[in-house]
Amino acid sequence: MEQKVVIVDYGMGNPGSIRSMLRYIGFPSVVTSSDQDIVDADKIVLPGVGAFDSAMRNIQERKLLQALNKRVLMDKIPALGICLGMQILTHRSEEGSMPGLGWIPGKVVRFRFDHGTNKLKIPHMGWNSVSPIKSSPLFADMPEEMRFYFVHSYHVVCDNKEDVLCATHYGFEFCSGIEHGNIFGTQFHPEKSHRYGMQLLENFVKKA
Repeated sequence: MEQKVVIVDYGMGNPGSIRSMLRYIGFPSVVTSSDQDIVDADKIVLPGVGAFDSAMRNIQERKLLQALNKRVLMDKIPALGICLGMQILTHRSEEGSMPGLGWIPGKVVRFRFDHGTNKLKIPHMGWNSVSPIKSSPLFADMPEEMRFYFVHSYHVVCDNKEDVLCATHYGFEFCSGIEHGNIFGTQFHPEKSHRYGMQLLENFVKKA
């Protein structure tokens, strides 16, 4: 039975690029801002590029919060947050004042470089290595050396180390992926990460 993969369009970033990548690897998906589509979803993807408060405001104004909480927190269907979509899974961000979804205990902080590393540019942009911290269906059939594409100025700090899925080094080691039960997040962009991203998205649809 074909799964209904829903990419939530809440006005941040380009959800069409994720749909295009999923189509390329053989998985149809729906880009939508309909709460009914979310209620009917088997898998949910939360993309996003931009400001934390704008994302949460759009989700509330489009009346998507109740449907998202129902499917992810109550019905326990798999959800994947990408970039800003991962950051809003937490409770709050230094970037704004609005509360996040609060699905993963933690906060979002801006990169700060001390002790001679202050020459690093912000945003962190380009390809970088990702090191798994724990086993995950997202990393099934992946090579040991994985590289993904990043564009971000803020990063997630988890309250519970058990929620950290993977880490990346940029001046210091930061959390580049999270996983808690049915909830996943990647700070990097799998839809821009060629074969590594294709494998991760296939794993999310087929194995998560």
